[in-house]
Amino acid sequence: MPGTVTSEVEVTNVSVHGFWLLLGGEELAVPFAQFPWFKKATIEQLSDVQRPTPNHLYWPQLDVDLSVESIRDPAAFPLLSAG
Repeated sequence: MPGTVTSEVEVTNVSVHGFWLLLGGEELAVPFAQFPWFKKATIEQLSDVQRPTPNHLYWPQLDVDLSVESIRDPAAFPLLSAG
């Protein structure tokens, strides 16, 4: 019986500059300068992150969806929110 695909994701650190995600064995920085919609989020909201597929992250409390690739290489995704 097929189930929902989930992979581990964890917020490991939060600072005034951004936060860090641990995706399996990979740690990625999410700077607020490049991802401004997270800047006013609470730690609870940031920590409530789901990884429904290996390349998709979702923050249900913030209604934010991101590709993991957009965090790895933000320059390849030039359409950023103005916050």
